[in-house]
Amino acid sequence: MGDATSTPSSKPGQKDNGKLSPLPQPTTYITSHNSTGQAIVHSQNPFQWRPYDENNLAFAVPYTTSRFPPDLNNDADLKEHQSLISNPDKLGLVNPKGTVLRCVDFAPGYACGMHRTQSLDYGIVMEGEVDMVLDSGERYSLKRGDVAIQRATQHQWVNKSNTQWARMMFVLQDCQPLIVAGKEMGEDLGTNSGLPPSGN
Repeated sequence: MGDATSTPSSKPGQKDNGKLSPLPQPTTYITSHNSTGQAIVHSQNPFQWRPYDENNLAFAVPYTTSRFPPDLNNDADLKEHQSLISNPDKLGLVNPKGTVLRCVDFAPGYACGMHRTQSLDYGIVMEGEVDMVLDSGERYSLKRGDVAIQRATQHQWVNKSNTQWARMMFVLQDCQPLIVAGKEMGEDLGTNSGLPPSGN
């Protein structure tokens, strides 16, 4: 979702937890059960951000799953998530056989590179207004609350404002290989953020 030259970076003045934008800092609340089976909050933590592309883009990954359906017994999913994010350079845009919940902040006027993931994605605009640009040339303006269902298509996100940050929340779900007109439509990072290939 960035440029090929993008790499994780940290600069003086960067906000706590890696947050770059002035947008509110979200918190993740993960639930579990106590010894009698009642619901409790297992943990609550502010989003941890990783900046990319000269601090024009920031990713936070509040949660992941590594199988479908996920196994919640004995906190197996929590352990898998912690193991995965303990090495953030290992996680691509998509987690094979699982899901990724990713929040993305876009700097004013920022346009990510055209790219495609082998996944079914739900993208929700949380702050600002973002253009969804497709490789066919179609362009749609998404406002706060609008949802894009990306079905392994080539696309690009553009923050329409030259003065305000924008934010989107994505749920990326691994999918079966997609064949269109006899061609497999696999992952194409194009001029992407510098994340490793997903490997799915």
